[in-house]
Amino acid sequence: MTQKYKTLLDLQDTEKAIKLVKDTFQVKLANKLNLLRVSAPLFVQPETGLNDNLNGFEKPVSFELYNYKTNLEIVQSLAKWKRHALKKYNIATGSGIYTDMNAIRPFEELDNMHSCYVDQWDWERAILKENRNEEFLKDIVRKIYAALKETAAVVSETYSVINYTLPKEISFVTTSELEEKYPTLSRKERENAIAKEKKALFLMQIGGKLKDGKPHDGRADDYDDWKLNGDIIFWYEPLEIAFEISSMGIRVDEESLVSQVIEKHEEWKLEMPFHKDILSKSLPYSIGGGIGQSRLCMFMLKKAHIGEVQSSYWDSKTVKECEEQNISLL
Repeated sequence: MTQKYKTLLDLQDTEKAIKLVKDTFQVKLANKLNLLRVSAPLFVQPETGLNDNLNGFEKPVSFELYNYKTNLEIVQSLAKWKRHALKKYNIATGSGIYTDMNAIRPFEELDNMHSCYVDQWDWERAILKENRNEEFLKDIVRKIYAALKETAAVVSETYSVINYTLPKEISFVTTSELEEKYPTLSRKERENAIAKEKKALFLMQIGGKLKDGKPHDGRADDYDDWKLNGDIIFWYEPLEIAFEISSMGIRVDEESLVSQVIEKHEEWKLEMPFHKDILSKSLPYSIGGGIGQSRLCMFMLKKAHIGEVQSSYWDSKTVKECEEQNISLL
């Protein structure tokens, strides 16, 4: 927990500002990336393979639809569903979709930045096979960063007590470069160090093994191409930590899907409908990601705890600590 904390906005202004951030950013994101807003499911059938298995060990919340004797899973993200949606909506190359994604993640370790309730903008854009390269990825990242900076400007204009130190340009760093730069630091310590130096960066190539034989961080093997993905990370002064805003990337094609599931010994996935559609090239090539709504509001409003911008579950110890440090949980 941060010490000597004092919120810049009271509860009523906080709620108004949350709406301002969300309304402003989603419009700017849609305009920058040419996205259409669509409706999205809260749950999916597990046998379709459409649910996101995140790092591979998190078990989705599931329930039985009794009258139909059918089991359904609450989505953990819409990373795979969106690619199907591109095809269903007949989205043209260079255009895309975005939606509000709500999820429950019971395996989450709860702290200042993590809640078991996840809300984010999930977006996906149709691309050509030749767009599957690093320069195209960087161009999309720069557009998202521009939308983030423009949103910050609107918030600052509305609430003069809030200002930011975001750099003019976002930096690009690979996980292997980070390993070489900070070989003795842990993964999280490396992120903190580079975020403090750069203030805003896109940390690239997450999921594949580094020189020490382990990945920088966990990534599912069946949606992002580990060579063409990354996280948008800011340095967050109120907590003095690296602050992840978005996880995104160019999606797997038929070759990278096979190589990645083999590396994780999950070849069984290739028999599922979603994965067969990739292998048969019946789904569009795409790039996409998720941008945390509460995360973005927390950053934009300079809050010390994500519970100040969303209503979720917190244990009695956390509630007491927050009260002692003037943190008002919603």
